[in-house]
Amino acid sequence: MGVPTGRVDTIVLIHGLWMTSRSWEKWVDRYAARGFRVLTPAWPGMDREVEQLRADPSPIADQRISNIVDHYAAIIRDLPRPPIIMGHSFGGLITQLLVDRGLGAAGVAIHPAQIKGVVKLPLATLRSSYSILHNPANRHRAVPFTREEFRYSFGNTISQEESDAAWERYAVPGAGHVLFEAAFANLNPDAATKVDTKREDRAPLLLTAGGEDHVVPPSVVSSNANLYRGSNAITSYREFPGRSHFVGGEPGWEEEADFALEWAVEAANEYSPTVVSEAPRRR
Repeated sequence: MGVPTGRVDTIVLIHGLWMTSRSWEKWVDRYAARGFRVLTPAWPGMDREVEQLRADPSPIADQRISNIVDHYAAIIRDLPRPPIIMGHSFGGLITQLLVDRGLGAAGVAIHPAQIKGVVKLPLATLRSSYSILHNPANRHRAVPFTREEFRYSFGNTISQEESDAAWERYAVPGAGHVLFEAAFANLNPDAATKVDTKREDRAPLLLTAGGEDHVVPPSVVSSNANLYRGSNAITSYREFPGRSHFVGGEPGWEEEADFALEWAVEAANEYSPTVVSEAPRRR
């Protein structure tokens, strides 16, 4: 298991859509037990309890991708040395945007929402996003998941009872504007999700996928990873069979958490950006 070194001793964890920093609670304990300083800053204005955000979701409705990225960039630049940046889902998209800005010692995009240029849109992804995308007016709203929608999108590998408990503890309304920005990025020349995938001087980047993930299926993540093939900076891809989008707490989450940390520590401390590992091509 990775341990801190003189160069890398801090991890910044970035939550995704429909979640808050609470979703990292198990990962925080696991990484802190290894001696790392673990930071879980919330999206701007969302540094509140789940219950508060459900009662008043206005801070969620205000979110924009560029503001979120600026928020985390400021936090990371204030740290004494570059951290490992890890993000889940839309946090994985944000991680890629931060790495593209030259930030971080290594980046890990965990089941990430896609950057501009990914054209795959599987039916499972459409179904997971339908509660927001079916109504253009939701661009300006925070839209909650029902228990049933959460079960399909996050809890599809666990029991209904376990999924309902996870929904109760972690789920908050999703930021409509953020989802619309990502969903229609390929139609916008100035999309906030645009990344310079040919950049050579960025930190190493790992993208992971879950074999049973309905929100971001492996075909989407591998397509995202392969956009970086034009760069000699380190880019790696790893798929975890049988895993859903609920990396914060589904059985076996420890394996992905450990792999992410071990990869990031090794990449940050030992690798030079000269090798690109290609993700498998998917039809």
